[in-house]
Amino acid sequence: MAQAPLLQLSDITLTHGGDPVLDGISLIIQPGERAALVGRNGSGKSTLMKVMAGLAEPDSGSRVLPAGASVAYMEQHPDMRGHATLGDYAAGDLPPGEAWRVAQAAEGLKFDPATPVQTASGGERRRAALARVLASGADLLLLDEPTNHLDIEAIEWLEARLGALRAGFVLISHDRAFLSALTRATLWLDRGTLRRRDAGFAGFEAWRDRIWEEEETARHKLDRKIKAEARWAVEGISARRKRNQGRLRALRALREERRAMIRRQGTAAMALEAGPKSGRKVIEALGISKAFGGKPIVRDFSLRIMRGDRVAFVGPNGVGKTTLLGMLTGEIAPDSGKVIHGSNLEIAVFDQNRSALDPDLSLWENLTADPAIGISGKSDQIMVRGTPRHVAGYLKDFLFDDTQLRSPVRVLSGGEKARLILARIMARESNLLVLDEPTNDLDIETLDLLQEVLGDYDGTVLLVSHDRDFIDRVATTTIAMEGDGKAVAYAGGWSDYRAQKGPQKAPEGAEKARGASSRGNSGQKRASARGAREESAGRKPAGLTFTERHRLEALPAEIARLEAEIGKLSELLADPGLFSREPVKFAKASEMLSARQAALQAAEEEWLRLEEKAEAGGAESGGG
Repeated sequence: MAQAPLLQLSDITLTHGGDPVLDGISLIIQPGERAALVGRNGSGKSTLMKVMAGLAEPDSGSRVLPAGASVAYMEQHPDMRGHATLGDYAAGDLPPGEAWRVAQAAEGLKFDPATPVQTASGGERRRAALARVLASGADLLLLDEPTNHLDIEAIEWLEARLGALRAGFVLISHDRAFLSALTRATLWLDRGTLRRRDAGFAGFEAWRDRIWEEEETARHKLDRKIKAEARWAVEGISARRKRNQGRLRALRALREERRAMIRRQGTAAMALEAGPKSGRKVIEALGISKAFGGKPIVRDFSLRIMRGDRVAFVGPNGVGKTTLLGMLTGEIAPDSGKVIHGSNLEIAVFDQNRSALDPDLSLWENLTADPAIGISGKSDQIMVRGTPRHVAGYLKDFLFDDTQLRSPVRVLSGGEKARLILARIMARESNLLVLDEPTNDLDIETLDLLQEVLGDYDGTVLLVSHDRDFIDRVATTTIAMEGDGKAVAYAGGWSDYRAQKGPQKAPEGAEKARGASSRGNSGQKRASARGAREESAGRKPAGLTFTERHRLEALPAEIARLEAEIGKLSELLADPGLFSREPVKFAKASEMLSARQAALQAAEEEWLRLEEKAEAGGAESGGG
């Protein structure tokens, strides 16, 4: 028997002056649905989510929520008036016996429930709002950018928590890895209309590009047809006026259809231009240490950054990533050790607090009032990488329209502020780009473009980010800051760092989602093999050929990768409704799980064989 929809929207229309934000949208959310809501910044995603939550009234259309069903909405800017602490707000209407739900969420999301509302930061307030939704026990969770202000550890905890829920949820996020791990449906809001794809986010971009290509083809055909009909009208109308009025009406209808085709918004015209080449060695840190109030930030850390390197800094919030970045760029002095800069450095900085922007000045003034990037004052010209440009034309490259140019920066969205800072940075030449949390609030298309621009940039990039996918796409080196002053450099991006570091402790709640296939005897065998690998770490294998030594060193990372893949597949197969809902996907996932379990067993046996051979060789050489 088919289940009743959990939420139904019918023919929803909403206009905020000009073109409709939502234009005749209909949507059904089923119980247990896991959907990504995607679209450009400013496309209306948050507005649609508020309509789904019943917090925004559409101009027309209906919203139906069955009796007894509940919806919880995570606000981007929660109103905490009337609440003394973050915990009071997060508890909401929970009965006293359910307060443990808030404590559990607060531990995973890393905030103190006892923090007074008046002194809480914006990030702490957002985490409390997310905890309130998670603790609510609602049937449908509506989460608007839940990963903003979370570090990677907290994001992984949230992934595990949402993955284990029976409730449905709709996610707005720019974090590809987060969306790909959790969603089974994609809702795409584009130019006021909503399209649905019954598959997770991973295939969204190929689907989107195919639809855009089909639109361009249809638009091109219509343009040719209009041109042909218009030529006929001009050349033959006088002779056939009475007989062909129908054809003229058809031409008017074609033109009306063409006007109704809303051309999609282009991407920002981003470009970076390296200034004079820096020296081959850009930055060298020699045994630097720093502590605040007795708390070590980094201890005896050394690093050499060469021209063209892309270095990512990762670690929990508050561990000191921005402080280390400040020491490397010369803004903060280390307590001990020294930092040496190469020659000809031209540094451009994107800071996470957007402090380069004056909220009370207009976009125009923020762009021209800084002598470092243009003419001071309120000039209508700005120097863009050595060439004068009109301010309005340059800001249009970054998708700002004429009505926004004289508005104060404080009215901009987070994504618009990020684009304005990028416009400032990209107006000047640089050869060292410092990006501190650049991905917050940017839509996926802008992130794609930023990644491409960084790929073509001749200079050096230092990056702080919690976006695992973006780090993987950009970084050539990852500095992991693990607390207590420990900072370690790893080759490659986030996934490379995790593979090199070896198996990690799963976030709380992740084990609940794993199937029985990852437990039992094979789990004990992996545990003892892992213990042996850790015990023998650092001992140089003896009695092996060069190829065997290389293979023995590479196997732990391969085993860690297989274990992680098995965990994800087990989590997928733990869904009790998967077989009946998507039998093909269930069969494919089962097949992949069996293959990876076999590969894991083979890799572990190979590791044990090579380890035994190494031990035997070591014993022989020691006894000689």
